[in-house]
Amino acid sequence: MTSLTDTEFIVHTIAQTVVDNEKYFGDLDSVVGDGDFGFSLARGFEIVLHDWDEFDRSTVATFLQKVGVTITSRIGGTSGPIWGTAFLRAAAIAKARGDDLGGADLVAMLRSAIEGIMARGNASLGDKTLLDALAPMTDAIEVGVTNGDDGASIVAAAASSARTAAEATSTLIAKRGRASYTGERSIGSPDAGAIAVAVLAEALAAQWPSKNNSN
Repeated sequence: MTSLTDTEFIVHTIAQTVVDNEKYFGDLDSVVGDGDFGFSLARGFEIVLHDWDEFDRSTVATFLQKVGVTITSRIGGTSGPIWGTAFLRAAAIAKARGDDLGGADLVAMLRSAIEGIMARGNASLGDKTLLDALAPMTDAIEVGVTNGDDGASIVAAAASSARTAAEATSTLIAKRGRASYTGERSIGSPDAGAIAVAVLAEALAAQWPSKNNSN
Protein backbone atom coordinates (compact mmCIF):
# COMPACT_ATOMS: atom_id res chain seq x y z
CA MET A 1 0.00 0.00 0.00
CA THR A 2 1.53 3.29 -1.12
CA SER A 3 0.66 6.91 -0.67
CA LEU A 4 -0.21 7.14 -4.37
CA THR A 5 -2.50 4.11 -4.07
CA ASP A 6 -4.31 5.70 -1.14
CA THR A 7 -4.52 9.04 -2.92
CA GLU A 8 -6.00 7.44 -6.02
CA PHE A 9 -8.55 5.59 -3.91
CA ILE A 10 -9.59 8.76 -2.08
CA VAL A 11 -9.87 10.91 -5.21
CA HIS A 12 -11.71 8.23 -7.22
CA THR A 13 -14.16 7.64 -4.37
CA ILE A 14 -14.80 11.38 -4.08
CA ALA A 15 -15.33 11.73 -7.84
CA GLN A 16 -17.71 8.76 -8.11
CA THR A 17 -19.67 9.81 -5.03
CA VAL A 18 -20.10 13.34 -6.37
CA VAL A 19 -21.44 11.99 -9.67
CA ASP A 20 -23.74 9.53 -7.89
CA ASN A 21 -25.17 12.27 -5.67
CA GLU A 22 -25.69 14.94 -8.33
CA LYS A 23 -29.45 15.20 -7.78
CA TYR A 24 -29.23 15.03 -3.99
CA PHE A 25 -26.65 17.81 -3.81
CA GLY A 26 -28.65 19.89 -6.26
CA ASP A 27 -31.84 19.44 -4.26
CA LEU A 28 -30.05 20.53 -1.09
CA ASP A 29 -28.70 23.62 -2.81
CA SER A 30 -32.08 24.55 -4.27
CA VAL A 31 -33.58 25.13 -0.81
CA VAL A 32 -31.83 28.49 -0.37
CA GLY A 33 -29.32 28.55 -3.23
CA ASP A 34 -29.59 28.46 -7.02
CA GLY A 35 -29.66 24.66 -7.21
CA ASP A 36 -26.70 24.24 -9.55
CA PHE A 37 -24.23 22.90 -6.98
CA GLY A 38 -24.84 19.22 -7.73
CA PHE A 39 -24.84 19.71 -11.49
CA SER A 40 -21.68 21.82 -11.56
CA LEU A 41 -19.73 19.52 -9.26
CA ALA A 42 -20.81 16.37 -11.11
CA ARG A 43 -19.83 17.74 -14.51
CA GLY A 44 -16.31 18.49 -13.27
CA PHE A 45 -15.76 15.17 -11.55
CA GLU A 46 -17.15 13.34 -14.58
CA ILE A 47 -14.18 14.73 -16.48
CA VAL A 48 -11.86 13.51 -13.72
CA LEU A 49 -13.29 9.99 -14.10
CA HIS A 50 -13.21 10.16 -17.89
CA ASP A 51 -9.56 11.29 -17.98
CA TRP A 52 -8.54 9.08 -15.03
CA ASP A 53 -6.03 6.89 -16.87
CA GLU A 54 -4.34 9.89 -18.49
CA PHE A 55 -3.35 11.72 -15.30
CA ASP A 56 0.36 12.00 -14.51
CA ARG A 57 1.10 9.67 -11.60
CA SER A 58 4.83 10.23 -11.33
CA THR A 59 4.24 11.65 -7.83
CA VAL A 60 1.32 12.23 -5.50
CA ALA A 61 1.78 15.96 -6.06
CA THR A 62 1.60 15.81 -9.86
CA PHE A 63 -1.50 13.62 -9.68
CA LEU A 64 -3.32 15.95 -7.28
CA GLN A 65 -2.25 18.99 -9.27
CA LYS A 66 -3.69 17.56 -12.49
CA VAL A 67 -6.97 16.77 -10.71
CA GLY A 68 -7.05 20.29 -9.27
CA VAL A 69 -6.46 21.93 -12.62
CA THR A 70 -9.17 19.78 -14.23
CA ILE A 71 -11.70 20.70 -11.55
CA THR A 72 -10.85 24.41 -11.66
CA SER A 73 -11.22 24.58 -15.43
CA ARG A 74 -14.28 22.37 -15.86
CA ILE A 75 -16.59 23.15 -12.94
CA GLY A 76 -18.73 26.24 -13.37
CA GLY A 77 -19.68 28.92 -10.87
CA THR A 78 -17.82 29.32 -7.61
CA SER A 79 -17.46 25.58 -6.95
CA GLY A 80 -14.69 25.10 -9.52
CA PRO A 81 -12.20 27.58 -8.07
CA ILE A 82 -13.01 26.54 -4.50
CA TRP A 83 -12.78 22.77 -4.92
CA GLY A 84 -9.90 23.12 -7.36
CA THR A 85 -8.00 25.28 -4.89
CA ALA A 86 -8.39 22.55 -2.26
CA PHE A 87 -6.70 19.98 -4.49
CA LEU A 88 -3.99 22.39 -5.64
CA ARG A 89 -3.17 23.37 -2.05
CA ALA A 90 -2.97 19.70 -1.08
CA ALA A 91 -0.69 19.08 -4.07
CA ALA A 92 1.66 21.85 -2.94
CA ILE A 93 2.07 20.26 0.49
CA ALA A 94 2.65 16.84 -1.07
CA LYS A 95 5.29 18.29 -3.37
CA ALA A 96 7.12 19.83 -0.44
CA ARG A 97 7.04 16.65 1.65
CA GLY A 98 7.64 13.99 -0.98
CA ASP A 99 5.77 10.75 -1.66
CA ASP A 100 6.42 9.10 1.71
CA LEU A 101 3.35 10.71 3.24
CA GLY A 102 1.82 9.87 6.59
CA GLY A 103 -1.14 10.94 8.68
CA ALA A 104 0.47 14.20 9.76
CA ASP A 105 1.07 15.10 6.12
CA LEU A 106 -2.59 14.44 5.30
CA VAL A 107 -3.61 16.80 8.09
CA ALA A 108 -1.23 19.44 6.73
CA MET A 109 -2.69 18.99 3.24
CA LEU A 110 -6.22 19.44 4.56
CA ARG A 111 -5.24 22.47 6.65
CA SER A 112 -3.68 24.09 3.60
CA ALA A 113 -6.78 23.28 1.55
CA ILE A 114 -8.94 24.94 4.21
CA GLU A 115 -6.75 28.05 4.17
CA GLY A 116 -6.95 28.16 0.38
CA ILE A 117 -10.74 27.87 0.39
CA MET A 118 -10.99 30.63 3.00
CA ALA A 119 -8.85 32.92 0.88
CA ARG A 120 -10.49 32.03 -2.43
CA GLY A 121 -14.04 32.31 -1.13
CA ASN A 122 -13.41 35.08 1.38
CA ALA A 123 -15.09 32.83 3.92
CA SER A 124 -14.62 32.03 7.59
CA LEU A 125 -15.84 29.29 9.88
CA GLY A 126 -19.45 29.95 10.82
CA ASP A 127 -20.35 31.45 7.42
CA LYS A 128 -22.38 28.32 6.58
CA THR A 129 -20.12 26.80 3.93
CA LEU A 130 -18.35 23.50 3.39
CA LEU A 131 -15.65 24.79 5.73
CA ASP A 132 -17.98 24.21 8.67
CA ALA A 133 -17.77 20.46 8.01
CA LEU A 134 -14.28 20.28 6.53
CA ALA A 135 -12.53 21.91 9.50
CA PRO A 136 -14.11 19.70 12.22
CA MET A 137 -13.44 16.65 10.03
CA THR A 138 -9.78 17.64 9.81
CA ASP A 139 -9.65 18.13 13.59
CA ALA A 140 -10.98 14.58 14.04
CA ILE A 141 -8.35 13.20 11.68
CA GLU A 142 -5.61 15.02 13.55
CA VAL A 143 -6.79 13.58 16.87
CA GLY A 144 -6.79 10.07 15.42
CA VAL A 145 -3.32 10.50 13.92
CA THR A 146 -1.97 11.86 17.20
CA ASN A 147 -3.47 8.91 19.09
CA GLY A 148 -1.98 6.45 16.64
CA ASP A 149 -5.35 5.05 15.55
CA ASP A 150 -5.58 2.82 12.48
CA GLY A 151 -6.74 4.21 9.17
CA ALA A 152 -10.24 2.74 9.28
CA SER A 153 -10.89 4.20 12.72
CA ILE A 154 -9.60 7.61 11.68
CA VAL A 155 -11.76 7.74 8.56
CA ALA A 156 -14.81 6.58 10.52
CA ALA A 157 -14.27 9.30 13.13
CA ALA A 158 -13.77 11.86 10.39
CA ALA A 159 -17.07 10.87 8.76
CA SER A 160 -18.95 11.06 12.04
CA SER A 161 -17.50 14.48 12.83
CA ALA A 162 -18.26 15.79 9.34
CA ARG A 163 -21.87 14.60 9.51
CA THR A 164 -22.49 16.15 12.94
CA ALA A 165 -20.92 19.44 11.89
CA ALA A 166 -22.75 19.50 8.54
CA GLU A 167 -26.15 18.97 10.17
CA ALA A 168 -25.33 21.73 12.65
CA THR A 169 -25.06 24.25 9.81
CA SER A 170 -28.89 24.28 9.84
CA THR A 171 -28.70 26.71 12.75
CA LEU A 172 -26.43 29.15 10.91
CA ILE A 173 -27.22 32.15 8.72
CA ALA A 174 -25.60 31.87 5.30
CA LYS A 175 -23.03 34.60 4.73
CA ARG A 176 -21.50 33.47 1.44
CA GLY A 177 -22.86 32.48 -1.95
CA ARG A 178 -26.38 32.79 -3.31
CA ALA A 179 -27.81 31.49 -0.04
CA SER A 180 -26.54 34.62 1.73
CA TYR A 181 -29.18 36.66 -0.12
CA THR A 182 -31.91 34.86 1.82
CA GLY A 183 -30.66 36.10 5.20
CA GLU A 184 -32.45 34.52 8.15
CA ARG A 185 -34.51 32.37 5.80
CA SER A 186 -31.37 30.25 5.36
CA ILE A 187 -31.77 29.08 8.96
CA GLY A 188 -33.37 25.65 9.20
CA SER A 189 -31.66 23.91 6.30
CA PRO A 190 -28.07 22.63 6.21
CA ASP A 191 -25.44 23.93 3.81
CA ALA A 192 -25.21 21.82 0.67
CA GLY A 193 -21.42 22.01 0.55
CA ALA A 194 -21.08 20.93 4.18
CA ILE A 195 -23.44 18.00 3.62
CA ALA A 196 -21.43 17.07 0.53
CA VAL A 197 -18.28 16.89 2.65
CA ALA A 198 -20.10 14.59 5.08
CA VAL A 199 -21.40 12.34 2.29
CA LEU A 200 -17.91 12.08 0.78
CA ALA A 201 -16.35 11.26 4.15
CA GLU A 202 -19.01 8.62 4.79
CA ALA A 203 -18.36 7.03 1.39
CA LEU A 204 -14.65 6.85 2.18
CA ALA A 205 -15.36 5.33 5.59
CA ALA A 206 -17.70 2.72 4.10
CA GLN A 207 -15.22 1.67 1.42
CA TRP A 208 -11.99 1.94 3.41
CA PRO A 209 -12.03 -1.69 4.68
CA SER A 210 -12.35 -3.06 1.13
CA LYS A 211 -9.47 -0.81 0.03
CA ASN A 212 -7.25 -2.29 2.72
CA ASN A 213 -8.26 -5.83 1.78
CA SER A 214 -7.44 -5.23 -1.85
CA ASN A 215 -3.94 -3.92 -1.19
